[in-house]
Amino acid sequence: MSTDGCKPKIDYPCCWTYKVIGRDLEGLKGAIAEVVAGSEHTVALSRSSKGGAYHCLNVTTTVECESARLDLYQRFCSHPSILIVM
Repeated sequence: MSTDGCKPKIDYPCCWTYKVIGRDLEGLKGAIAEVVAGSEHTVALSRSSKGGAYHCLNVTTTVECESARLDLYQRFCSHPSILIVM
């Protein structure tokens, strides 16, 4: 079975939401601000772990094209305050 053509079609520009997970809530918010500096975006708390050790924030912004979407993803991934990006 071939997986060619299974890539979803995304019409750009579009709003895109990244889920970012980290340990320190304020550090996570600062990391997001650094990565998306200069771009309009919203940040909303998705959830925190029961003990408060991990926090997940939803970051929504407009992406103009696939390369811009992937670039933001990579920049989130490479930030030391961010553990996981989805």
